[in-house]
Amino acid sequence: MNLKNLPACLALVVLGALLAVPSASAKTSIRVGIGDQSPRIFESSEFQDLDIKRTRYFAPADLMQDREERLKARTFVKAARKAKVSTLLHISTEDLRPKRGKAPSTRTYRRNIGRIVAYFRKLGVRDFGAWNEVNHKTQPTWNRVGHAVSYFKSMHRTVRKRCKSCKVVGLDILDQAGSERYIDSFYKRLSSTWRKRLNTVGIHNYSDVNRSRSTGTSRIIRRVRRYNKNTNFWFTETGALAAFQKSFPFSELRQARRIRNMFTYAKRYERSGVDRIYSYNWFGAEPDDSCEKSCKFDAGLVRPDGTPRPVYFTFKSVARNYKR
Repeated sequence: MNLKNLPACLALVVLGALLAVPSASAKTSIRVGIGDQSPRIFESSEFQDLDIKRTRYFAPADLMQDREERLKARTFVKAARKAKVSTLLHISTEDLRPKRGKAPSTRTYRRNIGRIVAYFRKLGVRDFGAWNEVNHKTQPTWNRVGHAVSYFKSMHRTVRKRCKSCKVVGLDILDQAGSERYIDSFYKRLSSTWRKRLNTVGIHNYSDVNRSRSTGTSRIIRRVRRYNKNTNFWFTETGALAAFQKSFPFSELRQARRIRNMFTYAKRYERSGVDRIYSYNWFGAEPDDSCEKSCKFDAGLVRPDGTPRPVYFTFKSVARNYKR
């Protein structure tokens, strides 16, 4: 990359990342991955340079009834496997409009998951998520905790029948206000046996990472550990925003600075069980006529055309101290 083509402030960020010398004391057993929805990620030479071995893909619960969605997920998983990257397949809604999506019945979910797990286990998937970001208003579980609990149980039973060593993210939660109430309500519906079975919890801590605080992450971890002290935590979706609506106007400089928070918080809570990071995502968002760059969610490590942003170089430098 030619630093002369960058504004001076961005060039300094990139240069600092390139010159950073990893400290032996910063070594950690936490594994780092990158999530995205496009299989083109595995063709990128920049991605290959990171030696990433884990990725995350989210798919609708009715995946097996939708030929197009099934083909997209299959293509992604097969491309990942060819690149020797394992996929965390996370179930989500097909309707992301706030408070509009419909929650599948327990029976429907159980039937769908049976087909999904059988299909994708044959493609090598070993990690599954019961439901993505359960407490956010774009998910139908935001006010249906009982549904989220039943989804976890169904996913756990289904996966264990086919693979005793596979992992299940049973609860996946965003670091927003009210997360502790949701966690309490979730666990109070579980017996002591099921609380022990829920040994992997996903955290989405965009707010903390991009506001340079760790309060949301800390609250989630502390609350979950009240119910199961042996829980492992994965940052299943996290990252530094280049842009998101009015709160985060487009800035590659800010993004490059904030990405360090993601690693810092993972390391800070390593002893509390954090052992994986899935940075989201790889490709930045394409601008459109209605909002240009700043109104869309954009946490891409590279631009829409695949050229690396300054954040990529910071990520690459810090990730040297993390496992794959």
